[in-house]
This record gives sequence, C-alpha cells and structure tokens, in this order.
Amino acid sequence: MRKRTKIIATLGPSSSSPKIISNLIKEGTDVFRINLSHSNVSEIKNVIKILKDASMELKRPVATLIDLQGQKIRIKGFDNKEYILLKAKSEFILDAALADNKGTDLSVGLTYKDLPKQLDIGDELLLSDALIKLEVTNIQKSKIYTKVIRGGKLKPYQGVNKKGGGLSLKGITEKDKKDLTSAAKLDIDYIAVSFVKDANDIKAVKKIIGKKQIGIIAKIERSEALDNIDEIAKISDGLLVARGDLGVEIGIEQLPAVQDMLIRKAISFDKIVIVATQMMESMINNRVPTRAEVFDVANAVTSGVDAVMLSAETAIGSYPVDVIEEVSRICEVAEKTNRKNLKITRKDKSFVKTDQTIAMAAVYCADKSNIKAIATLTETGSTPLWMSRIESTIPIYAMTKNDRTSRRICLLKGVYSMKLDDIEYVHAKANKQVIDLMLEKGAVKKGDYVIITKGDLMGTSGGTNALKIVEVGNLIEV
Repeated sequence: MRKRTKIIATLGPSSSSPKIISNLIKEGTDVFRINLSHSNVSEIKNVIKILKDASMELKRPVATLIDLQGQKIRIKGFDNKEYILLKAKSEFILDAALADNKGTDLSVGLTYKDLPKQLDIGDELLLSDALIKLEVTNIQKSKIYTKVIRGGKLKPYQGVNKKGGGLSLKGITEKDKKDLTSAAKLDIDYIAVSFVKDANDIKAVKKIIGKKQIGIIAKIERSEALDNIDEIAKISDGLLVARGDLGVEIGIEQLPAVQDMLIRKAISFDKIVIVATQMMESMINNRVPTRAEVFDVANAVTSGVDAVMLSAETAIGSYPVDVIEEVSRICEVAEKTNRKNLKITRKDKSFVKTDQTIAMAAVYCADKSNIKAIATLTETGSTPLWMSRIESTIPIYAMTKNDRTSRRICLLKGVYSMKLDDIEYVHAKANKQVIDLMLEKGAVKKGDYVIITKGDLMGTSGGTNALKIVEVGNLIEV
C-alpha cells in the first residue's frame, strides 16, 4: 500500500521537463503546484499537457494546484547590486516614493506606497523571512526611517512584514483577478489563495470561478486570518498552513501550536489541510535531509495532515526527485507509528445527508472489523472526502469515471484514486468491476473482505445510499 499522506511538488526550472515530472509521479507526487509569483498563466497550458500525458502513461491520476501571488509587500531593486549589507545599529530608509532599481546602502523603494500610513514609531519590520529586523524611528511622508536591530544581506524584492500583523492589505489583487480568470478556463483542479484575511477574499475568488468545479485552498499566512479562521475554513475547500509569512507575523515560536490548531480546525470542518514551507529546505543543495527536517515532516504526518508541500526544494533545487523519494519514505514510516491524539470537535453534530451517513458508517465499520479496504464509487468525491476525515488505517479506493473528480481525490489523505472508463449500472456487475480493478492493482487478494459504497442511481451527484460487504473471490455470479 502506498503512503496515505499526499505530497505536493512545486514545479519550476528544475522540475518541468516530461522526464522529471514522470519520475516525480513515480516517487510519490500526488499534486503539482504552479506558483504564479514566479510564472505566468500562459505557461500552465503546456505544463497541464505534460502532466496529463505522464498521468495516462503511468495510469495514475495527479492534480494541479495554481497558487495566486496575492498582495505581498516587497522592497524594490538596488542599482547594479546583488545585495546590500545592513549592519546592526545603523540607519536605513524604506521609501515608498523611490523608483525601482534606485536602492542604495542607505535606502530602498517599496512596492506598497501606503505602508508609511499604516505604521507607528516603535513598530518592528521583518525583512527576508525575518532574518533582518528593523525598528521604525520616524515617518515623514513617503519615508520610513528605521534602525537596524538585526542585520544581514538584503537582496532585491525580498518581503516586508510587520511583526504582529495588522497591515490592511487586500488578499485579491488585480493581477490575481486577471490570472484567475485565465486559469479558470484551463483544466485545473485547485486554486490556492495567498494572504487570505477573511471570508471576503474567498468569496471574491468564487465569484470569478463561478460554477466551475475548482477547489479553493485558503493560505493562512497572516495573523488576521487566525482571528477569522472559522469563517475562512467554512467557505473554503481547505487550509494551507504557510509557515513562512505566518511565522514572521506571529513569531516562529508560536508556529507549532498554531499549526496543530489549524490542522484540528480544518478536520473539524471536514476540510483538506496542507502544511508548507521549509519542509526539506536543506535538500535544495543536498541529497539528504537534516534530522530536524525528518522530524518536521513526520510530525506533520502524525498530526493528520492531508498533504505536505515542497516549494523551492523541487522548483529550483538540485535534486527534486530525491526530495520526493525522501518525503515518501518518511511518510510511510511515520504512518506506521501512533498518531497524535488530537481532540477534534466536529462542527456537524449529526449527519444530515444520506451519503455522509454511509461514508461515516463505512469507516467506523471497517475500523472495528476484519475489513481490508473500502471501495467507493463516487461522482463528485464527497463520499471519500468524508471518509478521509476519520482517523483510520483502512485504505480507501475512490473510483470514478469523472476526470476532474479522479484528480481532486488525489489530495485526500488515505484515499487512492482509480479512474474508470465506465460504470456498471447493475449492482452485482458493479461489485465485480470494483473487485476486479482492485485485484488488478494488487490492493486486495482472495479471501479479503471489502466494503463497497455506491448509489442506486449510479453516476448521480450525492446519490450514495448503499453499503455492501463482499468477500474477494466469493461474489454473486452475473
């Protein structure tokens, strides 16, 4: 059986060739992320074709995740310099009126012209993922005067955060809207919304997407999002714990507790949850991870996340395939250990939908009996989603003839997607079709007991209303 936890690999210069993509899938990649902070929509179409070709050849569905750039405050460029060196106790000016590439050792421009209006004397600004700390000493029109508390190398276009958050930025920019409109016309599966502040950011994305079946993942990287987390979780399809910017805003010492809280929150709302940022950072340049990185990935896995996400490790790193191989191995071993006993208070106190009732019954029954696997015939993926929210070691095989559903399922913990060319509508024949496919894939063997869930009206959304237990090799002849 493959690992239960899913792996998201970010595509980039190191990983966009057909050969590398095929190898990434072979080693365990389930979802491919395209970051629109470093690429454009016109490049997506070609990447999707490569993914589809590799998926068909390997007979394994994979999903695509498009990551919107969002509103991130950055410094501008320096004049003919790769970086400047800021020394502790020196003075430095951030100037919202300074043009690009006019930065010097004394000052640099900003991409956000209203930043001076939102700061007070004494505020702390964190640059370059908090490696550099500045204290605001004065503000005059467009200029923010600061004292360097913690120095270091400052490179062009690096991020600027205010410690504690509170900057009133919009999560959805005009660029995001334009990118989203174009991306929604393509055959993509998920959209990740950067720098979400509240539910209105998700509503804006839904308005542009319309009725297209594209999952929306809210990236939690602002302190304000934590204050609005219930409404964000409720309206989204999942949460992504983006530990880079979030850690800068709330303080890295707060991250472990906040990460666990967000994982519990997502599961309580029956939503997907992803952990990202510096999972295997050292493998950008090295073939093996550090011990700390192994512990970090294993901790995320045992906490019950659906997926871990790799960024620069696979996008620009020297060993993208090795990274996926290492993460897959860590996931497999961690999943064999005891999971954390996280207290989950589910938001739905009772099951109001028939298909949800069937899903819950299947997992609980399987966990308390000699069932070896669950097979669910699904149209939209809702039934396997509900099943995957329950802590269990029983593998779930989701079978569908819907291309988009077969791909979106790839992000669900413990669920293995199997694409059907067609669905049998006679129940006995459907049972045989399911078991024959599982035998072909090596998922079960003769004598195993399997739970099959399906609906009286096959292929109908929300129609799952039947649960049947069958013995492999002892089915009703049809």
